[in-house]
Amino acid sequence: QAQAGWLQHDFGHLSVFSKSRWNHWVHKFVIGHLKGAPASWWNHLHFQHHAKPNCFRKDPDVNMHPLFFALGKTLSVELGVQKKKFMPYNHQHKYFFIIGPPALVPLYFQWYIFYFAVQRKQWVDLAWMLSFYVRFFLTYLPFLGVKGTLGLHLLVRFIESNWFVWVTQMNHIPMHIDYDKNVDWFSTQLQATCNVHQSWFNDWFSGHLNFQIEHHLFPTMPRHNYWK
Repeated sequence: QAQAGWLQHDFGHLSVFSKSRWNHWVHKFVIGHLKGAPASWWNHLHFQHHAKPNCFRKDPDVNMHPLFFALGKTLSVELGVQKKKFMPYNHQHKYFFIIGPPALVPLYFQWYIFYFAVQRKQWVDLAWMLSFYVRFFLTYLPFLGVKGTLGLHLLVRFIESNWFVWVTQMNHIPMHIDYDKNVDWFSTQLQATCNVHQSWFNDWFSGHLNFQIEHHLFPTMPRHNYWK
């Protein structure tokens, strides 16, 4: 599931086929049938992220501030001045492991993707999503029963969530986070991204998103060319 996530990311960025239409078609299949999520939902969130990375209220990926975490020096100081306390932020480095990686996919994404598809009437995406669950349950019900199949699905999402959060946060959250200052596009991308050491394992584990700077500057470039 994690590797299918990096694969759908490639198709979503139109970086596999030379024709955009082919990328869109296969993207719906990979994220819908292989992962059970709507392509329209991913596009809606991810394109905002690429347009304004780490810009509070414009990048959906930093919406956990301030309800769960205090992000960035500027926003954290603002919370302190206003004396707003949603969480015990001085302990966030401890509870991050409990709230962030384990919970995002199984507890939030799992139900929100259905709400998104129905609310926006994305019926094609919903059909692809349902095909994933039909296939999954037809495959495992005869062997594991209802409880076992649901348990397997929850376990997969739990492991995938940890994997996904570590990869996506390690190359953005350490960087500058602030309100949108309308800085030029190039500088905006650079100040919000950082790379992670290149190795065979890191390339595989992160779907080459350890080259986050290159990815944000050239989002349609095939991942295997980032190192160049």
